Amino acid sequence: MNSLTFDTPDARNRLDHMAQGVIGKPLPRPDGPLKVSGAATYAAEYTAEGCLDGVLVTATIVKGRVTRLDEAGALAMDGVVAVITDPRLTTRSAQGTAGEAPAQHLPQVDYWGQPIALVVAETFEQARDAAKRLVVEYDADATPPVSPDDPAVEWKPKDAKTVRQGDLAHAMREAAHAVDVEITTAGHASAAMEPHATIAQWDTEARKLTVHSSLQMLNYNLPELADSLGLEEEQVHILAPYVGGGFGSKLGISAEGVAASVAAMQLGRPVRVVMSRQQVFQCVMRRSETRQRLRLAADEDGRLTGFGHEGWVTNLPGEFFAEPVLQASEFLYRGTNRLLLNSVGRIHRVTAGSVRAPGEAVGMQALEVAMDELANAAGIDPVELRLRNIPERHPSKDIPYSSRKLAECLREGADAFGWEGSDRTPCRRREGEWWLGTGMATAARVHNFSKASARVVLRPDGTAEVATDMTDIGTGTYAVLGQIAGEMLGLDPRDVLVSLGDSALPKGPGSGGSWGAASSGSAVYLACEALREELCDRLGCDAADLTLKDGFAIAHNQRQALVDLLGGESIERTGQVEPGKTEDEFCQAMYGAFFTEVAVNAYTGETRVQRMLGTFGIGRVLNEMTARSQCQGGMAWAIGSALTEELAFDPRDGHLVNCDLAEYHIPVNLDVPHLEVHFVEERDPAASPLQAKGVGELGICGAAGAINNAIRHACGVRVHSFPMTPDKLLAALPDP
Repeated sequence: MNSLTFDTPDARNRLDHMAQGVIGKPLPRPDGPLKVSGAATYAAEYTAEGCLDGVLVTATIVKGRVTRLDEAGALAMDGVVAVITDPRLTTRSAQGTAGEAPAQHLPQVDYWGQPIALVVAETFEQARDAAKRLVVEYDADATPPVSPDDPAVEWKPKDAKTVRQGDLAHAMREAAHAVDVEITTAGHASAAMEPHATIAQWDTEARKLTVHSSLQMLNYNLPELADSLGLEEEQVHILAPYVGGGFGSKLGISAEGVAASVAAMQLGRPVRVVMSRQQVFQCVMRRSETRQRLRLAADEDGRLTGFGHEGWVTNLPGEFFAEPVLQASEFLYRGTNRLLLNSVGRIHRVTAGSVRAPGEAVGMQALEVAMDELANAAGIDPVELRLRNIPERHPSKDIPYSSRKLAECLREGADAFGWEGSDRTPCRRREGEWWLGTGMATAARVHNFSKASARVVLRPDGTAEVATDMTDIGTGTYAVLGQIAGEMLGLDPRDVLVSLGDSALPKGPGSGGSWGAASSGSAVYLACEALREELCDRLGCDAADLTLKDGFAIAHNQRQALVDLLGGESIERTGQVEPGKTEDEFCQAMYGAFFTEVAVNAYTGETRVQRMLGTFGIGRVLNEMTARSQCQGGMAWAIGSALTEELAFDPRDGHLVNCDLAEYHIPVNLDVPHLEVHFVEERDPAASPLQAKGVGELGICGAAGAINNAIRHACGVRVHSFPMTPDKLLAALPDP
């Protein structure tokens, strides 16, 4: 195994000196034809002989306990096999005695929509209809808090993220220009296209569980599932080669996976459980709504002397996660007097978790609105204000930045967009019913690097195979890992088979946190370095003298086919990488800038995004096509966050009102204009051995703020509540 703890930045630029020339190229995804033709098999589509279908039953109270669960009506229906009232404890068989579930197996309820039972039948339709016949009675708590506005909610700081430096209040009093603003953002749903689904099969003789499931992180999902079932990890095999989106919702196992597994183990037949779209919204996870206070103090030249960012977010009692709205604020702008404080309130809504760039997605859009207000107050071009406030070192930790192309992104983006920021006076442009305006914002997202391993095999026919349990959730992992191996081994990527999404393969970090390509790609890179060393030994040359290109090895003016060099043998090497000192010694992040033009209807308050441009510095670009697609996806997300997306909970009982794609309004084709993406040339030797950083989530971080700023420039209305729906603009619009 070629193993590396990443303690020292890698400035060798090895990938720049390889001969195949495929790294960075906009190569299509090899899985694309399979997906568009329907040949790619997703979790719910596997054929399992004798497979039963299960339907989850969910709670209709906010908090309390189930006191009675009468299964008789459900068990009497045609095709019903079982009702499982506690996935780990009990099964009520249709062939046995029908009646009420034992009291000790009746679940506690902590939020409306929490799964409490599973009905299993021969067909989905039978299970669905029987689930409606289940009689459930509750002992409900009287007044559990279901809203952050409830006075009973207690707010407690997340101490790990608290920063207090200097005297912010004094800086605000003495500032030449100051902004003190409160901004709210709505809760969001991941809204992945593929619902959560699992098919579980239990081998009674081998005592091994095989699970086809829609999951993002098999390295973590395997022990999670094993632990929930009381099994050893060796007894569980998870397969997820194709995942129809995740956006955080499939980072961990969810109810359908556990329920299907328990049902399969108890019934001795395969069981499929697919959540309805409503259940995905109601019981998987949400992004917390936020309330944020921004305080910015600046001198006459607009340089920040004080920086304050406070957040209030929510989650269920006992949950550790808190939406990290301050992540970018820790390192992005200067200001010696600093206060960063995030507080959590406990309410009884579905668990809050990681959704689409947790932290910066909503924290940055609020920060960038405040920065625009400061630019207007100081009379400074918003681009210039941001350039003046790029710190030389991390403002709290006093450590250096790794490669950082923020200034270049701001300048190059402004040039490409045709930015004219010197006059930010509103209501200067009008076309018919529409006020027109432009806005901009900074993009920033922390770079994450994680432990990963991958196996690469050079096969006797001169082709290669890459294997890791890393997943591809539509992000391009199949393409990128094939390109890395192809570049390192001198092969056309079409001659590299990439195997993913199998928990039996070497463990990768999974898809999440924008760390997948840099982490798993580095493991592939290290395995290929080891293979190159073996080829050097066979050729009798030094590594610096070896060139691999088009299936040939070249050294000392000799050219030999890999097939001949392998001599009918396979060569296999495993690469493993894990974070080291570079993680603590440098502030590592991806940066960018957004520029947008909007039209606001003078009569209705409707906002349309007319054009949008993003410029990004993400280290080495591994595949220009997939990277561009990721940035465009993030910018589309941002349009939703800015204008339409909002989870609506009933304040009386906490149930989610808009729990499907008809009522939860994600952007569709007509909402999204042409999205222009530019990449700034960059290598970051401290980010990864590939000198690459993350990209997937950067495109959303700050972009909604640019749209807010453009609305203000268009019509003069500043909205401090996201999403900026027409009703929030109407009352303040100028006379048409």
